[in-house]
Amino acid sequence: MSSDRLAQFLAEKNCPDLPLPLQALWYAKQGDWERAHVLIQNEADADSAWVHAHLHRQEGDLSNARYWYKRSGRSPAHIDLDREWEEITKSLLTKVANDGLLNQ
Repeated sequence: MSSDRLAQFLAEKNCPDLPLPLQALWYAKQGDWERAHVLIQNEADADSAWVHAHLHRQEGDLSNARYWYKRSGRSPAHIDLDREWEEITKSLLTKVANDGLLNQ
């Protein structure tokens, strides 16, 4: 995934038409934690669980975050929240691009 695509994602003035985990990440980066959480809270896939874990970590609810990391099949993050957000976003944007849903 190109750094240009990540920059484009960050610069979007309106939430991009992408899968819900990426929409939630976009809202989280805009400072709208509530909207991000509403989008992701009822999703059951591993990518959504990973984003959900990040959101609860951001909120400071570490026990809930650990639950969602486990649901995602990932270990709890021990890196800076901004760096984790970037890693998740890059991973999911790459996945979407590889599925042919995004022009890189």
